[in-house]
Amino acid sequence: MQRKYRAKIIVTPRPSVLDPAGVAVQSGLKQLGYEKVEQVRIGKYIELTLISPDEKSARQELDQMCDQMLANPVTENYRFDLIEVESQTGVF
Repeated sequence: MQRKYRAKIIVTPRPSVLDPAGVAVQSGLKQLGYEKVEQVRIGKYIELTLISPDEKSARQELDQMCDQMLANPVTENYRFDLIEVESQTGVF
């Protein structure tokens, strides 16, 4: 039996990496009068659904997807939440 999972993935720049987009947003906020903002970091939010036989396999596949395409492991960190949304019967 195959299961369907929904993944919510958050990709953020590593703390040691300069974030020009975050610096620009911080500057813009200060120009608008938000002086108390100390730091802004800009990341990505990705949602996807995945068919997999079990949660362990789904997590392994998500790690591979993030390492190979969704995040740059040299400059970005990622984390994800995974929930089963429904079970599927039949062959895919």
